[in-house]
Amino acid sequence: MMGQSLATGRDTQAASAPALPHRLRRLRRLLRRAVYGLYETRLLREVRAGPMPRHIGIILDGNRRHAREIGVSDFRAIYDRGAGKLDDVLDWCAALGVRAVTLWVCSTDNLARPAEELSGIMGAIEAKMNQLAADPRIHRLGVRVNAIGRLDLLPASLAAALARAGQATASNRQMTLTIAANYGGREEIADAMRSLLADCAARGLTPAETAAAVTPEAIGRHLYAPGLPDPDLIIRTSGELRLSGFLLWQSVYSEFHFTDVFWPEFRRIDLLRAIRTFQSRDRRFGR
Repeated sequence: MMGQSLATGRDTQAASAPALPHRLRRLRRLLRRAVYGLYETRLLREVRAGPMPRHIGIILDGNRRHAREIGVSDFRAIYDRGAGKLDDVLDWCAALGVRAVTLWVCSTDNLARPAEELSGIMGAIEAKMNQLAADPRIHRLGVRVNAIGRLDLLPASLAAALARAGQATASNRQMTLTIAANYGGREEIADAMRSLLADCAARGLTPAETAAAVTPEAIGRHLYAPGLPDPDLIIRTSGELRLSGFLLWQSVYSEFHFTDVFWPEFRRIDLLRAIRTFQSRDRRFGR
């Protein structure tokens, strides 16, 4: 009986041994979560005490690298993960009182990517726009959806989804969400100049009068979203340190923040850190 009892005890210990590292890992995760929670609370309090950017632009980068890290190869699944992050960002920005958010979801250069990947990008954006158009939460937050870019070159179903989201939210006034799709900063300036020159021609102006009409203010009135304030803060995810043409005209006095975090992993703490960086800058606007 004693032998059986000792054997049983050893068997129990052996069986429970592998569970110990698992419990330790779980404990570390809980401790890390608690520490981050305390840090995030302190950071939120600090950020709320400072000036808030009116308009935040975000370059969504790192979807594919994030997918490689977690072993996802399906392009639609990759970009659905990124599209899902929009809900969190809208909640965070609404709670902070940010009045405008512009997301660069697809550049003109992206259209040269392989057809399978491009289909994943476009499908994820379209599904998200259809969801926004029917989501009562968007109306509770007061979000109005707008789209900029060369929208006529997008797939017809995606262009229609963007239009539906805009129509469904047109009366909302708390926040403007601008979706930059098939967007390029150089293309926007070129299109603005074409629009301005066409307007001058329609008014019958002479070449000299047309040349005099080309002013920064006039060009600004012909941009894709002339009523939108210039971005105070531009965030790029994934660690790349460049704008790649995002809001070239509008970003002349923007503050920039670059984070190593891939877009699908972007957290509220990352947004708060970016805003804290913005608040630490001495904004002189060239003066």
